Amino acid sequence: MPPLPGAELVRSPVQLYRYLLRCCRRLPRGPVQQHYRHAIRQSFKVHADEDDPERIQQIIKRAIEDADWVMNK
Repeated sequence: MPPLPGAELVRSPVQLYRYLLRCCRRLPRGPVQQHYRHAIRQSFKVHADEDDPERIQQIIKRAIEDADWVMNK
């Protein structure tokens, strides 16, 4: 599956969070979807205090790459 439209527009943590939840909706319902929704929430909470703009962009880039990998899996 190709990445959802708008991946290239993700610039902030909140935009990333919404993008990842939209990706999650495309996964099969049930335990798989619940697992990834929980992982997204936990990761967002863990990185909530990050204030370095460069590090935030690294996290966003990696999260989108990981989401693409999961969607293609």
